[in-house]
Amino acid sequence: MKKNEAYHDLFQNLQENGMSFDLVFDRIVTFMKLDPNGNYRLMVGTDSQVHKSTTVFITGLVIQNKGNGVWACIKKVVIPRKMTHLHERISLELSLTEEVVSMFTEERKSELINLVLPNIYQGATFTMEGHIDIGAGKRNKTSEFVKEMVTRIESMGVEPKIKPNAFVASSYANRYTK
Repeated sequence: MKKNEAYHDLFQNLQENGMSFDLVFDRIVTFMKLDPNGNYRLMVGTDSQVHKSTTVFITGLVIQNKGNGVWACIKKVVIPRKMTHLHERISLELSLTEEVVSMFTEERKSELINLVLPNIYQGATFTMEGHIDIGAGKRNKTSEFVKEMVTRIESMGVEPKIKPNAFVASSYANRYTK
């Protein structure tokens, strides 16, 4: 795939480049198997940054075992134009988040749930969240899009999180958009 193409289908993190989603899923399973009693949050969120002639989108995928570490990776998409309309950019951010969330098929979600299921009476948990880089505050330019975006992520059966709780989008992914 050429560097200037708009779509990039591989994931990466500081340890590995060019990971397929199958490999990413294997890394998540391996991470969860380390502690079947864990409190897991699988979080997906996207942020974007407009540059001189492109717009960079980074989707972060994070599996957190609360209090016991994380495993994370990103997926980068570069659109070869400046996307100056906020609604268009926010909508594409959410579409990219939805795309990654949709890779977690019912079978894959069941596989992750089944890793903690035998340990729920010992406190093990698993949740899946969609982090949306928008805020509901009156002074926030994205507040008018909150209802639309939250409804979209809820329709996928994923718990929506907005600022200040959408840290995968607003902090982790944001770090790689510059």
